[in-house]
Amino acid sequence: MSKEENEQTRLLREILKWIRFMGMKEVKNVLNSVLKDDQDRLVYHLSDGTRGTVEIAQLAKIGSTATIAKYWQTWSKLNLGENRPVKGGSRFERSFDLADFGIDVPEVKLESPQPSIRPAPEE
Repeated sequence: MSKEENEQTRLLREILKWIRFMGMKEVKNVLNSVLKDDQDRLVYHLSDGTRGTVEIAQLAKIGSTATIAKYWQTWSKLNLGENRPVKGGSRFERSFDLADFGIDVPEVKLESPQPSIRPAPEE
């Protein structure tokens, strides 16, 4: 890489840093206005491109996968993420980590499996 290319790369990185900085406040405002409650924030957080609507609906305790699909459609239109093709359809992948904006993400409450009752060993 030539000295001129190195200088151009450095300038582009500096410009990118400032653009990101300037956009952080706007992104946070949009996230706060769109993700109104814990359920919205949890579904957005879980939408990392690795999970489908069924898994997210189960984790977020939402009865309908159509609800997740509607979230994804809305967020995609607002450029808060992108739809990624997967075998059999597509999945939404969020663009932002809520923690980066100081937005709390509710914990996923997994149901504990019931302990199995084993008969006492025979002596």
